[in-house]
Order: sequence, then C-alpha cells, then structure tokens
Amino acid sequence: MMLLVAIMAETGLFDFLAVFTFEVTKGKIWPLITLLSAITAIISTFLDNVTTVLLMTPVTIRLCEVMDLDPIPVLMSMVLFSNIGGTVTPVGDPPNVIIASNKAVVQSGINFTNFTLHMTFGILLVCIQTYFQFRFIYRDTDKLRLNEPRDIQDLRHQISIWRRAADSLPHLSRDELVVRERLDRKVKKLTVKLEALVKETKIRACPKDCFETMLADMKDKYKIRDKVLLIKCTVAIAFVVTVFFLHSIPEFNRVSLGWTALLGALLLLTLADREDLEPILHRIEWSTLLFFAALFVLMEALSKLGLIEYIGGLTESVILKVDESARLAVAILLMLWVSGVTSAFVDNIPLTTMMVRVVTSLGNNPTLNLPMAPLIWALSFGACLGGNGTLIGASANVVCAGVAEQHGYRFTFVQFFKIGFPIMIGHLIVASGYLMPKLTDILLMLYLESN
Repeated sequence: MMLLVAIMAETGLFDFLAVFTFEVTKGKIWPLITLLSAITAIISTFLDNVTTVLLMTPVTIRLCEVMDLDPIPVLMSMVLFSNIGGTVTPVGDPPNVIIASNKAVVQSGINFTNFTLHMTFGILLVCIQTYFQFRFIYRDTDKLRLNEPRDIQDLRHQISIWRRAADSLPHLSRDELVVRERLDRKVKKLTVKLEALVKETKIRACPKDCFETMLADMKDKYKIRDKVLLIKCTVAIAFVVTVFFLHSIPEFNRVSLGWTALLGALLLLTLADREDLEPILHRIEWSTLLFFAALFVLMEALSKLGLIEYIGGLTESVILKVDESARLAVAILLMLWVSGVTSAFVDNIPLTTMMVRVVTSLGNNPTLNLPMAPLIWALSFGACLGGNGTLIGASANVVCAGVAEQHGYRFTFVQFFKIGFPIMIGHLIVASGYLMPKLTDILLMLYLESN
C-alpha cells in the first residue's frame, strides 16, 4: 500500500485535493478540520486505515502550510478519525481483518454484512463524542496556529531535507564523500541563516486575509501533473479494494489481504513501466515495517510462553465468580476495557492476534455458555478505538508520525498521549453504553446482590 501511495503522490492528486478542501471550506479553520476528519473516516471504512493515513497526511500538511496552521493537532484529528472509521468494516482496520479472518469467528456466522451493521451505529456515536471533545480541547484556535513565521518554518524544512539527504549517502567512494561534504556545508549555511532570522523576528504567524488570492494562487500552482498515471493508480487501487470486499465471500477468499495489496502494487508497477525503482523504494517506511515485525515477534514469543492461556484462564475465573445472569455483561465489559486500555500501549495488531484466541476460547467454553458475537463486537471496539490512546497504539498513528517527520514535523509520545488518551477513554465509555443498553440495571443488581 505504501508503494501505491508513493506512485500516486507523483500525479499531484494530493495537492489537488488540498485545493478542493480549501475552496469548499473557504479557508475557515474548523470547517476545514471537520471536512478532513469526515473524509478520512469515510475513506477508512473502505480502505485500510494505514492506507488512508498515507493518502491524507500529505493533503493535511499541505493545507496547514497554506493556512499557517500547526499541522500536528490537525494530523492528530485526522488519525483519530481514521482509526474510528476503520472500525466499521472488517477491511477498515488491521485488527478487524484479524478478527474477521479467524476460522472460529467465521464459523460462528459473522460475515462482512452483519459485522458492518452491528458496528455502524456505535461508531456514529463515537464520531460525535470525538468531534465535540476534540473541539473542546482546542476551543482556543490560537493553539492551532503556528508559533513561528512561515519563512522560519520553510528554513527548518530545508535543513531537515538537506540533512536527511546527507545521511542517506553511503561511505563507499571518494565522490560520495565529496557530495556529502557539500551537503553538510549547505546545512551549516542554512542553520546560520535560520539563527539570524529567529533573532530578527518574534512575531506570531497567522492565516492570510485574502482568501480569493490564495485560492487563485493554489489553483495555478497545484494541479494534476500526470493524468495518465493517475488513471493507472486508480485502476490498481480499485482492484485492491474490490478484492478486499470479495474476501467476505468464501468462494473468492483464496488469497490473503497482504498478498492482495502486493498484487495491486505489482500491477501498478507494471502499468507505470518504471525503469528505476530506487526512488519509489526509498519512499517506503522501512523503519515502520520493521517496528511492526518486531512487535509480532514479541507477541509470538509471549504466546509461546503461555501468556494467552494465562489471560484466558484469568478472564474465565473472573467471569465464573459472577452470577450467571450477569456473566455476559461482565464478559463484554472486560473484553472492551481490557483490550481498549491495553491496545493503547501495545500495538493493536499483535494484541488482537492474541485476544481473538481468548475470545474464541471463551465463546466455545461450555462451562460459561456465552454467545461469541457480543464478545467479538466488544473486542473490535476495544482494539480499534483503544489504538487512539497513544502514538504506538495503532499502525496508522505510527505511519502518520513517520510521514509527518519526512515533511519536517514531529510530534512526541507525550504530545499525542495528552490528546489521544482522554478521547480514547470517551470512546470506551460510549462503546460501553452502546453495547450494554441496560448496563445501569445490571450494575445495580450486582450491587444489591453483594449487599
């Protein structure tokens, strides 16, 4: 999917979408954030949310640069809604893919249609909660603006790009060392210029007043550069999305989702007919992929050590201590909150790989006699929405941070945690109310029985 997005970026589509969004929202801050969040959530229901973030991050950064906004809060809003939108369908979020492709889950009668129907209304409630909570956090719009003028930001970006170019050169030959030295000199000159500019100006950046002039300049500057390549990209992505949907039909489920995306990338590389693949391969976030791979290795090691069996046994013992009439409610709440809070600190893909086995073992346990479907919905809500809690909680968060850093913007774990974790707690509260309409009655009954 990173290959697909890397090639599509060359067509100028992202810049064109930025101009379109800017024109529709007339350059106003909150309509812009609202439209970006809505577009991201809708696309994430059909595309994997990592892919959606790869598509939308360049658009968001471009718009923020035009409007002199700080891209970090806007990117946070976008990635939050990406994870929320991806919760709706089995193909929208990697945890849902893992859940829906589990044999025991499929045998229990859960398919693409009933999965989507059960999740949609709850996600609409979560979207409303998230939007108003995020808007309350940033009720002071000055927090959304840049703290530095545009020329200083541009210099910082240039220094970042030149330094990254210098670091990417291997120490193999004399010519490469000469090029590296020249790049280092360029970085030093720009750094001196930046220091002087910072001393000269202490003003606060703000959006330009003339919307029509800005819009005309953007339309003239940002256009679709290669329409033929855009058509080829559209064909490849349409192929991938179509086959994703066909996975819900058992007769067509012959190739995994990963192989489907790889086939789409190969199709686009064939259509694009590139002689040199090195520039495209350099745009893949290899460090992000290695990060995911390391997490999978860690979770498999913990599985071999018996962690899954231990968690399943512990959960089962807690449920058995509760009265039989309230076991389902306790099981749903346990699954929702344990998977939600845990996935905020452990990547939700390997966590879901572990927890779906726990859910199926609970659903197939004759002693507990619990229906599996409600536990599956609770796991999906918890694993997908819990990923909004921290920077490492979801794949989309990590990918967004990686792409943003390539553009010269970096947000820290603590910065994301301060915004994402309170919103994630709100997610779980709303999901609890959606999954348990009579939750208050059940808690009151447990309280009366304990006394």
